[in-house]
Amino acid sequence: MVEMKILMLGWELPPHNSGGLGVACLNMAKALSKEGADINFIVPYSAEHPGTEFMNIISATELDPIYRYGGGSYESMKIEEKVIPNRKSSTEKVTYEMVSIRDVQKTYCEFVDKYLMDFKPDVVHAHDWLTYEAGVLAKKNYGIPLIAHVHATEFDRAGMQVGNPLIHEVEREGLMLADKILAVSEATKRIVHEKYHIPLSKIDVAYNSLDDKYCDEKYTYDNSIYKYLENLKKSGWTIVSTVGRFTIQKGLKFMMRAAARAISKNPKLLFVFAGDGEERDELIVESAKLGISKNVVFTGFIRGSKLRDIYSISDIFVMSSVSEPFGLTALEAAHHGDVLILTEQSGVSEIIWSALKYNFWDEKKLADEILAVANNPALKKSLRENVMKEYHKISWNEVAKKCLKIYNKTIKHKRN
Repeated sequence: MVEMKILMLGWELPPHNSGGLGVACLNMAKALSKEGADINFIVPYSAEHPGTEFMNIISATELDPIYRYGGGSYESMKIEEKVIPNRKSSTEKVTYEMVSIRDVQKTYCEFVDKYLMDFKPDVVHAHDWLTYEAGVLAKKNYGIPLIAHVHATEFDRAGMQVGNPLIHEVEREGLMLADKILAVSEATKRIVHEKYHIPLSKIDVAYNSLDDKYCDEKYTYDNSIYKYLENLKKSGWTIVSTVGRFTIQKGLKFMMRAAARAISKNPKLLFVFAGDGEERDELIVESAKLGISKNVVFTGFIRGSKLRDIYSISDIFVMSSVSEPFGLTALEAAHHGDVLILTEQSGVSEIIWSALKYNFWDEKKLADEILAVANNPALKKSLRENVMKEYHKISWNEVAKKCLKIYNKTIKHKRN
């Protein structure tokens, strides 16, 4: 079989990621490499990526990763703000000053254009709107088939509200000009079809999965990290957690109000909000106004073993998103034995049946479901055991095989 040469365009890779996008990109690339694909992955910053020997990672700029994800890349209204110190590169990678995320995108496009003068891939795979313009440029200037991968749309990020019209325009052009579109769920496929009027026949669904390494990795819960929570559990408390960026998309204000409802009926509930973001201060104030501050813990941004410790100590994991294209954290929580409560608006709910579900706005139902699990050990045991049998059904190996079929079909159609 002829080796497939793939140019992947992405905005982040672990350990320099701020969410699930980078994790999904890494796992997909790893699975594709196992299938024999030759992958070059361009990122918009310069840094080391341990454990990525299976692909070639290229830096489009000399920026520190902090300016790529800490400077507003995922906050729609900040993409044109000055968030990066004025600087010019001493190399030919950067030809002008970069002070905003839009500047980084322009530099990224310029670099990709130059890179393709020498590197000739069979296909370009662009992850999310931040790299769509570079993907379109590759298609227009070099005739390379373009796969646009939708991990989230601006409608998702804006909590299904208006969002940033500039980002909508970039997404619309990228999706219209792509030869094929991959969506991370049927829900995302519907949004792309309904909001951007893309034919359903042009969109395929490829669900995310847990990395085999995550499941096989030797991990031991450290009970010394969260001793306070351990002591509460020994006293009969139930730990409810949520993990993610604190943005309007995540529906955390609805969850906070549901928490207050539940606590009013069962004061031995503790809610752990793990993460950070633009709504952090509002959530802290909201917990105080609702009179539940003593029942709420904010951990700040955590990753690695400390994040796994949160999953391990939790009894219930809530995904409260207004619109969640997939929701990899739910699978991570299931792996650690948590009962899952998911919004109907999450992609992961399409493949997990042994979970309680609700509409993001239904605070009463969420409170009732939390109370049902907390007050019923048999229900808790049943949901835990069943979800642990389900979460590994989708594998990255199957996703990689599906991608290769799509690549080959797209290339063949392009040639004809």
